[in-house]
Amino acid sequence: MQMPGMHKLRAVLVVGPGRSRRPVDLAATTAFAVGGALLLWSAYIHFHLWNEPDGYRSIPTIGPLFLLQSITALIIGIGVVAVRRLWAAIIGIGFALTTIAGFLLSVAVGLFGFKDSWLAPFAKQAFAIEIGAVVALIAAAALCLVGSVPHARAGTTPAGNAT
Repeated sequence: MQMPGMHKLRAVLVVGPGRSRRPVDLAATTAFAVGGALLLWSAYIHFHLWNEPDGYRSIPTIGPLFLLQSITALIIGIGVVAVRRLWAAIIGIGFALTTIAGFLLSVAVGLFGFKDSWLAPFAKQAFAIEIGAVVALIAAAALCLVGSVPHARAGTTPAGNAT
């Protein structure tokens, strides 16, 4: 049983710049690359903080979550760059926003019995990197959507040549 509109949704989610040399597609590719690189940077920071001798690995629940964040950011960051499709940008945006929300919750009220701080090592840097990833991937998604809109040539109508 097919739900109405599923084909349209599926078609929209797979739009991407491909190998086109159009300026909008080159800009989208650049935005995907920047967003993916920022996710990889976030992965590195979280792994570094987890791997320190007195790092986050020793904190119950938070330690495994830091390692999971690092591995997941690595996979999503590589995927965003490799796939360059709207659905990949959406996953990257959601992941970065979830990481941001987890940090803000940890600072504001604590998370799993642990309260973090803006003064923690790399806290402000990681926050800025994740905000940057969200912005870059929103730009990539918007450029995919703009680039997928068919453009009519002068003297034609959507049905073909003007009469």
